[in-house]
This record gives sequence, C-alpha cells and structure tokens, in this order.
Amino acid sequence: MTNALLHNARLIDPEAGTETLGWVRIEDGKIAEIGEGTRAGGIDCRGSCLGPGLVDVGVKVGEPGERHKEGFGTAGQAAAAGGVTTMVTRPDTATAIDTPEILEFVARRAKERSAVRVAPMAALTMGREGREMVEIAFLRDAGAVAFSDGDHVVSNPKVLSRCMTYARSLGALIVGHPQDPVLSDGAAVTSGKFASLKGLPAVSPMAERMGLERDLALAEMTGVAYHADQISTAAALPALTRAKAAGLNVTAGVSIHHLTLNEFDVGEYRTFFKLKPPLRSEEDRKAMVEAVRDGTIDLICSMHTPQDEESKRLPFEVAASGAVGLETLLPAALRLFHSGDLSLPDLFRAMALNPAKRFGLNGGRLSVGAPADLVLFDPDAPFVLDRATLRSKSKNTPFDLARMQGRVLRTWVGGQSVFEVKA
Repeated sequence: MTNALLHNARLIDPEAGTETLGWVRIEDGKIAEIGEGTRAGGIDCRGSCLGPGLVDVGVKVGEPGERHKEGFGTAGQAAAAGGVTTMVTRPDTATAIDTPEILEFVARRAKERSAVRVAPMAALTMGREGREMVEIAFLRDAGAVAFSDGDHVVSNPKVLSRCMTYARSLGALIVGHPQDPVLSDGAAVTSGKFASLKGLPAVSPMAERMGLERDLALAEMTGVAYHADQISTAAALPALTRAKAAGLNVTAGVSIHHLTLNEFDVGEYRTFFKLKPPLRSEEDRKAMVEAVRDGTIDLICSMHTPQDEESKRLPFEVAASGAVGLETLLPAALRLFHSGDLSLPDLFRAMALNPAKRFGLNGGRLSVGAPADLVLFDPDAPFVLDRATLRSKSKNTPFDLARMQGRVLRTWVGGQSVFEVKA
C-alpha cells in the first residue's frame, strides 16, 4: 500500500521548524497533501508525532566480509524499528568498498535484503591505506554518495589534497575523521583525571582539533565539499566556526552517544562504552548539544558499529570500539528533547533534513512531493531497553537496561509500512 491518509498527528516539520496538529495524504509513495486540523478516514495516529524518516549517516554493515556482525537484512530491520528510513553506509568493511564492482555488489545486496533505503559511501583511497586514490568518477557513477576512509586517517597531506582536488572537480563530497593519527594511536579513553585513575591509555582532545584544523586547511586550499564525521570536543568548535564564517563548503556531525553520554559512563571498564572517538567530558558533551542547537554542528548520527561478543568481552584497552545505534538513535535523542535542550523540529533537522541535504538525498522532508518516508512515534512512552530484543545481529549497545522515553510506533518507506508495533 503506497496510498494512505494519516490523521490526528503532531506533524514535525524540520524545514519550517514547526509542530502542528494535522494530517498527511500519501499517494504513489509520495506525500500528496498536508493539512492542519482534523480530517476523517484513514489511519488515526492518536495524537502521536509524525515526522520525516531519519537519515542516519555512518552506518556500518558487515557486508562484504563480516556478516557475522551485521548484514543488510538485520541492519534494515533495526533501522525500520528505529524510524531510520535511509542508511548512509560506511566503506570500512572487511573488504573495503574501493571499486565499482564491490560497490555494485553492496547496492545489489542492500536492494535485496534491506527494509529501508541504502545510500553507500565508497573508500577514498585503495584499501583505505592512504596511498592511492580510488576511481572517484567511476564510483560516483556507480552510486557512491560520498568518499571516506572512515577512521583510517589519510596521514599524507599531499595524497589527501590530491583526492580533494579531484573530488572538487567532480562535485563529490569527502567525509573525514578529524583526529591526529599519531597522538590517538592506541588510545582507549580521553585524557584526564578519570583516565589516570583507571590506568587506561588516553588521548588529548587536542588530537581532534589538530586533525580538523589540517583537514579544513586542505578544504580551503582545494575548495572541496568536506564533512567531518564526528566532532566531540569543545576544542574543535572554533576551527569549525571560522571555516563556516569564511564560506567554506564544510559541515560536521556528532554521534548520539557523544551527545547523551560522557567519560564517566565507562565506569568499571564497561567495554560497550568504548567508542571512537572516546567519550568526552561532561563539559564537552554540553558544548556539543549547544553546537547542534546553534547550527555549528549540522547533523546527528548513530555511527552504528556492530561488534560481536568476542570483540567486546575483552579488557577495555584491547576491546573493539563502537556501538550499535540504529534502533536507539531516536529514543536516545529524545533525552535531549525531554531535558529541554532541543525541540523536536531541531532534532529532526539534524537527524533527517540536514543529512539528506548534505548527501544529496530526496528524503528528510515533510513536504508535498517528498518521498513518503515517515516515522510515527510517541515521545513520552517509557521503557527499559533490553539489548537482547534489538534487531541488530550484534547487541553492543551502551544503553542496555537504561530507562528510555520515546518509542517508534510505525515506519513507512515510500508509503510502504516497514515496521509497526503490534497492539
């Protein structure tokens, strides 16, 4: 069914910045009409919130090479249950997505298996080794929406500048991981008193600032469209602010974990809280929230990184980094709404509209003519998260047994219902 009428809903419009009671009519998989007030017939949303489906940037799916951690089938199910209607996937798979043939395999698997849309990124250098540029033009023709080596920082500025210059000539987007690779090598937590007390290898927040400053300087030199995948420290914000004020084509994201957790959540060496970059101070967390509110940081993402039990059930220093987040992105983000830090339109601007615009996608809007990629949710529904119930193949969430407030009730992709809570 791609035709439907959804009424009695609180419409969250990130473009207009409004929240109004109204209805949406879907026809042929697109939004055909939007109105305020009430309208009879169709699906009664019972006063719940209806917004554009989330566009989650930086999702890792383990195909090819790591299907035991996550496949497109389980990732798509988790995304649908979390209100994510488009996954922008990372190229840091076991076999890097660095050729058109591998990208075409990924696109085919995604189409066959995923319940939601998939927009793949491709590697920036062959094998993500930072030495030889990929065939950006061919990969772009094959469907790559951006180019990134993930957390493998291209340490040679000459190689990176050449990649940026070529990408600029094609109008391609480069996604960087702002981090000085030497300073951050082997680090497990952020430097400070807590890291010293725990005896864990740490990295200064200045490593992020240094990495970002370099990338922004090269972006200024080449004129490339550049996106920083995760900003997590207050020390990095002035450089980003200056770059935007200078008119550079730059944007930045932040993970939901760095917006809602801090370094003390590591507690007694809890490896589900080991992330990359590591969790920061409470002052940094608050600075990230403010940066989202004022638009310095453009988008919020889950940085969904599935890891199997064997990779996490290790001493903190050697355990794998990362956490799953497709299914918890919206409930975790609603913590910022309930705390009064961000409004619902603010959240959907950062999680739907801005990522869609930056990566050249059609979704993220609640407007006539837009794809009927929608999420219906109750922002006040309380629950305790049990990681065993997550639809991701891996269960490495830092929110296990956490009290959450806000549940997805139904998700549509192109007007098709892909997830629904059964009464």
